[in-house]
Amino acid sequence: MENFAIWIKALHILAVISWMAGMLYLPRLFVYHTGVARGSEASETFKVMERRLLKAIMNPAMIVAWASGLYIAYSFGYFRAPWLHAKLGLVLLLSGFHGYLAGRVRAFAEDRNDKSQRFYRFINEVPTLLMIGIVVLVVVKPF
Repeated sequence: MENFAIWIKALHILAVISWMAGMLYLPRLFVYHTGVARGSEASETFKVMERRLLKAIMNPAMIVAWASGLYIAYSFGYFRAPWLHAKLGLVLLLSGFHGYLAGRVRAFAEDRNDKSQRFYRFINEVPTLLMIGIVVLVVVKPF
């Protein structure tokens, strides 16, 4: 069982890295996409890139991160730990932000983006801040 748990932890870490890579890259794509004309060849290319990043990388990675994380929490009895409750709260916020980004992908796909490059540069920091909190809670277990 212990060997299996180590593999699940490795899977969890890989999924989190993949999910975070997408969470950090997608808003950056939005910055560049906002700078091109609607309907242009560049805009259509960005639409494909955004959709593929969301559907092929971010969505599966988020699902695997959640499933493996919940398995680890259950297997090691972490559900009683206050630090895990705080971590889960931050992961819920991160998942909500993921949903928000999915909505923005849809808006760009339908040529109805109404946000600026500056806005996307600003929100690009949201997943970083959440990630810092999550990592500190998992490693330090402050409470």
